[in-house]
Parts: sequence; structure tokens; C-alpha cells
Amino acid sequence: MIIHEGTGNLNLINPVVTVGVFDGVHLGHKALLDHLVSRSERAGGESAVITFDPHPRVLLSGKTGGFFFLSTLDEKKKLFAETGIGHLIIMNFTRELASMEADEFIRQILVGEIGTRHLLVGYDNHFGKGRGGDFDKISESAGKYGLKVEQVGGVSSSAGIISSTSIRDALINGRIVDANRWLGYDYSVTGKVVRGRGLGRSLGFPTANILRDDPFKLIPANGVYAVEVLLGNERLPGMMSIGFNPTVNKKQIHKSIEVNIFDVDRDLYGHYVTVIFRFWLRDEKKFESKELLSEQMKLDRESAMKLIG
Repeated sequence: MIIHEGTGNLNLINPVVTVGVFDGVHLGHKALLDHLVSRSERAGGESAVITFDPHPRVLLSGKTGGFFFLSTLDEKKKLFAETGIGHLIIMNFTRELASMEADEFIRQILVGEIGTRHLLVGYDNHFGKGRGGDFDKISESAGKYGLKVEQVGGVSSSAGIISSTSIRDALINGRIVDANRWLGYDYSVTGKVVRGRGLGRSLGFPTANILRDDPFKLIPANGVYAVEVLLGNERLPGMMSIGFNPTVNKKQIHKSIEVNIFDVDRDLYGHYVTVIFRFWLRDEKKFESKELLSEQMKLDRESAMKLIG
């Protein structure tokens, strides 16, 4: 996969293109991208995905308003590379781009700068100013410029069509297994280990406090999880606590993200780790004493080890 920063100096052969944010690059997206690759091969052309950075919501509002994303740009690059697409075009999302109507985007960007011959859109894909370009408008505009348009249906799950929204909802409600199934891989968060208060160590479970790389990356619901941790070349079992530590810190106002890596007691300060969420264990709970919390953590460890294997 070749990554392009913007649309300048492209020289693609008979490009088949799709456009979108592709947050999470989940199974629904992958079905579209599989179709993109096969369509380009049949046409004797090249497959290309256009995506945007920063996320349109961040640029237009200056904040997310409590809305967080499934994947960082670096994560999306890796996920796209696994799909077999030929080209990833990352467009800088500016206010000028945001003000473009769908017709202008098709004429100027898709046809004029990229030379698109065939455009694939998802089942609910919209683009252009205010997401005003639905499939009908896209098809009408594309026809004026000799561009073929094809809509690809969504992928269904037991809960309906798989979407980034449904996966975010599953994560913020602790439904890790559902989220992972719809993503097609296990959700993860990467961050730097920072100094904590040493509360986990005092309970017999030393923890690494994680500061996530991207402040807009979604953190799942408060609670305790069975996880795996990527530390260098090692993949290690552990358990993660997300929340406010109500048993040991009654006045904590900022959410903490702490992971206990089983049978690892090293100083990890300053290291970067990736925490892979495997299973939900329990809600965050206030215990009457540190001793009772420590006993529960022993049970949590046992449960995590059985689930992860």
C-alpha cells in the first residue's frame, strides 16, 4: 500500500476509489474495501481510499463534545494496509474542504485531481458540505462527469448493520466481545506509562498507569477487564482497571487507566505499551476496605487467566 499525503502528483491507472473517515476500519468497511480491490482488479486499474485528517468533527467544533474515535490515524494506516488496497490518500481536512458541496468535490477532487473512473460508496455514505451528498446526489453529480458510481450494502450482525456508531456504543457499555466481533480484531489502546501513586503495589498488584497517545481515542466503560499487553516484542496477560479508584481515593476526579501485567514487576515508567481488550470482568466497585479489594483482585486475576488462557 502506498500512502499519499494529499492529492498532488498522483498518477493512478484507471483508479477505483472510495471516500470516508473509516473509523475503526471494521468488518463493514472491510467488505467495502474487499469489493474495491476486486472491482479495480477486474477493471485493470488501481484501488484507492480517500480519508481525512484531522477528523471533520474535531476541525469543525474544535472539540469532540464527548465523542471519541475507535482508531488513530496510525492505527488506520496499519488496518488499511491489511486489506490489500493499493493506495491510501490522506487529505488534510480544512474549512475550505468542509465547505465544498458534493458536486464540487466530485468534479475537482475525484475527477480533476485523482482521475477517478469508478466510485464505490457505503450503504449510508455521505460526503460534501454538511454531509449533504447522499447516494442519489452523488450519482446525479457523478453522471455529469462520466463517473460510474456503485453502492455497496452494509454487513449485518445480530444487532443490525455493523457501524462505527454501534461499535462505540458497545465499548462505552463494556460489551467488549460484541465490539471485537464487529471490528474483526481486538480493540486496543496505546499509551505511555506514567507515574502513579503506587496504590496497586500497596494491594499486591503493581500497576502501570497509562496515558493514552491520542486524547480523542475512545476508552471503554469503567470497570475491570481481562487484557493482553504488548510490551516490546512480548504479549503478556493482565487485567486493566478503568475508573476513579473509589475504594482507595475518595476525591479522585480524573479517570485512571491502570494495567496489572501478570508476573511482571519492572519499572515501566516512560515505556509505551498497547493494551488489548479481551473480556469484561466486572463493574468498578467501592469496597469497605483495601483488604476486601485485594481479595477481589485475586479473583479477578484468576478469572482473567481462565479467559485468556
